[in-house]
Amino acid sequence: MDEKALIASATRGDTHAFNNLVLHYQDMVYNLTYRILGDAEAAADASQDTFLSAYQAVSKFKGGSFKAWLLRIATNACYDQLRLKKRRPTSSLEALFPETDLSSPFVNGRESPEEHALRQELGQTIQGGIDTLPPDQRVTLVLSDAQGLSYKEIAQVTGVSVGTVKSRLSRARSSLRDYLLAQGELLPARYRLKDEG
Repeated sequence: MDEKALIASATRGDTHAFNNLVLHYQDMVYNLTYRILGDAEAAADASQDTFLSAYQAVSKFKGGSFKAWLLRIATNACYDQLRLKKRRPTSSLEALFPETDLSSPFVNGRESPEEHALRQELGQTIQGGIDTLPPDQRVTLVLSDAQGLSYKEIAQVTGVSVGTVKSRLSRARSSLRDYLLAQGELLPARYRLKDEG
């Protein structure tokens, strides 16, 4: 994919080029919004809002990192969702029923049903910890630890200084660590340190 050519075409109104950019970035944007919001439906809405806003503004894109520009739009969409949720808290019907992912437990043959359940529980607990963070720390943590962005890239996406990014990330990691320690032992046995008695 020639990203620069696609961006140039998209800024001139080529919807096919913009659609190719969407295809390239949709998984990254959804992953980001899901980790920040912790809810699949809200993440899908935020992802859709991201690409709609990007489509409406792409003609004004001034260059630089398209990825950072798009992630900034996505984080703003997440902030909008978080503000909306704060004003009108709701409960999802999906939360009342256990997750039933029938497609993956035995695909690789290396994971037992118990290990799969423990991994799912660990993932839910980590997401629960992320959900307790203030929005600015949550966004910074997800951009760093889930998306793998550098401090400089996170500063670009969030519009704050690198020092602020480092501070938010440190506080977020500390809070998440404290949250996880309070949850007890969740790590599957094969990853635990063995007592040498």
